[in-house]
Amino acid sequence: MRLSARALGLGAAASALALDQGHKFFMLRLFDIEAHMPIRATSFLDVTLSWNYGVSYSFFQAHDDAARWGLLAFQLAVIAGLAVWMLRSDARLRAGALGLIVGGALGNAADRLHYGAVADFFFLHTDLPVGPLANYVFNVADVAISLGVFFLIIDSFRAPPQEAKA
Repeated sequence: MRLSARALGLGAAASALALDQGHKFFMLRLFDIEAHMPIRATSFLDVTLSWNYGVSYSFFQAHDDAARWGLLAFQLAVIAGLAVWMLRSDARLRAGALGLIVGGALGNAADRLHYGAVADFFFLHTDLPVGPLANYVFNVADVAISLGVFFLIIDSFRAPPQEAKA
């Protein structure tokens, strides 16, 4: 039995959201990362807690309520647009990719709604001169979003299906 594109997209969104929120619940409530940080996993990866009041790389910081609600409203509008695209897609890869993006974005939106900021836990770092990529903090939702974008790029290189010839 082969899943429809819509079912695959919805499943990917639900999975990404559940994994992200489950991981955040574990790290914040059960493990209490604040009491144990930082945890040095490797020479280039620490497990820690960082609150992001903005978007990627902390751009567009939103510390006051008006800015936070504005950022959340914008985020929800983008999620709605991506969800409509996902639900209308008949391509399984595209729908799954969009589902990962939607689920990850919903996870980060839930953080912004509940905590006022997004909880990040994985800190990649290096002393190499690689610009802004020398230090990057992210969470499971960000991984889902990045994977979704990667699969969308792959999908963009695929040939469109041939229409049935009359």
